[in-house]
Amino acid sequence: MATPDFIREIRATAGRQLLLLPGVTAIVFDDEGRVLLGRRSDTGKWSVIGGICEPGEQPAATAEREVYEETGVHCVAERVVLTQALEPVQYANGDRCQYLDVTFRCRATGGEACVNDDESLEVGWFAVDALPPLNEFGLFRIKQSMTDEPTWFEPTARQ
Repeated sequence: MATPDFIREIRATAGRQLLLLPGVTAIVFDDEGRVLLGRRSDTGKWSVIGGICEPGEQPAATAEREVYEETGVHCVAERVVLTQALEPVQYANGDRCQYLDVTFRCRATGGEACVNDDESLEVGWFAVDALPPLNEFGLFRIKQSMTDEPTWFEPTARQ
């Protein structure tokens, strides 16, 4: 989970100030309707797959790249499920970030689910009625991915 070089370059001049970063979440389903999850090496908890966009990279391409890099599974992003500005986070080193998440429903197209980098301890396919413990972030995205509802977004307060 090394910090990408382009973020290091920004941090060299921006310091620890809050950065708004484009992020993606990929909810990947196989032909059996199972969802792909990874158990994170930093927290030890099961999670949906995601990451940040590299400069010039389209969000759907980021989703597909992150899934392969973390799990060895090839997928295709089929539709945007939701967009959401997440709460700012502060890392142990003092860096502050806020992620603008775009979540995609993805379809697995090949590869074998395996730990493919240092971000995961385990990777696996799970039936949606037999998921391991997940945080609300992941559960909500899986739920939204299973519906035919329009793209979810946080509505603005209307006067």
